Amino acid sequence: MDYPEFRLLMTAFGCTTFCTRILFFLVTYEVARLYPYDPLFLGMLGLVQAIPALSLAIIGGHAADRFNRRNLLLCTISIQVLGGVFLMVADRFAGGWLLGSVFAVMFLLGVARGFAEPAMPSLEAQIVPAKAAVSAATWGTLVWHAIAVIAPVVAGYVVNRFGTSTAFAVSLMFGMFSVITLTRIRSKATPRVQKDEPLLESLTAGWRFVASQRILWTAMALDLFAVLFGGAVAMLPLFAKQILHTDALGLGYLNAAPYLGALLTAVVCIRFPPRKNAGKILLVSVFGFGICIIVFALSTNIALSCAALFASGVLDGLSVVIRKSILRLYSPDHMRGRVAAVSSIFIGASNELGELESGVAAHYLGLVRSVWLGGIATLAVVTGVGYIGKELRAFDMNEKKKAQS
Repeated sequence: MDYPEFRLLMTAFGCTTFCTRILFFLVTYEVARLYPYDPLFLGMLGLVQAIPALSLAIIGGHAADRFNRRNLLLCTISIQVLGGVFLMVADRFAGGWLLGSVFAVMFLLGVARGFAEPAMPSLEAQIVPAKAAVSAATWGTLVWHAIAVIAPVVAGYVVNRFGTSTAFAVSLMFGMFSVITLTRIRSKATPRVQKDEPLLESLTAGWRFVASQRILWTAMALDLFAVLFGGAVAMLPLFAKQILHTDALGLGYLNAAPYLGALLTAVVCIRFPPRKNAGKILLVSVFGFGICIIVFALSTNIALSCAALFASGVLDGLSVVIRKSILRLYSPDHMRGRVAAVSSIFIGASNELGELESGVAAHYLGLVRSVWLGGIATLAVVTGVGYIGKELRAFDMNEKKKAQS
């Protein structure tokens, strides 16, 4: 694709992702160091992020459809950078107050994310025409996963070699570069409102639209429950220490493995997009994801664990490309922000609340048992969604594009 502003947007997106991925690595690493035998504290990190992110997502979607989307992103990324500065200072000087400081900053980052997640795809839609929607979704997935592969390995290496303060500084450097890059994108027109809507009606419009489109809510529900029960990433610091007996760099490899798989999938999807029978491919890929999580839970070898996480990333990356394409193809322009906000609530619930679920389950069921039971639950979810979601099963991107032509 030859869209200069899309390249700038992807550069800014990649830099802010690098910033936040290192921050999240450092936060989980420090919490696991402070509380090595209680997974509940790692799970609580997800809850602290989820409360503001999910609460504000609908307001963020409304803002993305009413205000300048580029400026919204500039504000949210600036908040992330300020949060990183506070974390770096707290890590060095907070002492016994470190955990409280971490929770405070995670809450702040959740606030920023509540506005950023609807604004990012909405701004992308103003930059890239509909005919390039699938390619744009694939490139976005590729950039995110490329950074997600590199960032934890870099963070683990820097922590081992130079300490956590230097790792925080590296994170902040990328955050500031993201802000600079985003300013080079021309300010876009505020989206035109089709009619004067009362505020409450506008805030709930995204939910009502998603509820009216079975393919949208079944795809979102699939992601919500599959990741909610099948997520193992939140517990990686404890698996690294207690099960696999590895250091910060080994933890970096474990964090990077699923995203490397997703990155390779995104590269392949650029050349061979999963258009034909995309709905069936989505269901099969999430089912395979659940199997990979079970294998990871039962592994005591770091190579096998990395391989299982890599395979889970391959399958998850395929499902992400398809789900993003569904969102883009079925969202009218004047409602993209609000529909994206609903999607971000599902994604946030699956990720952050999934972290909480992982922490609570590991606390009461044990670390290993909680993860393989979660994998089994994922298989059950896919089976149920496949049964009720006939539109999702039948989804074919080629047929959808013909209908829009």
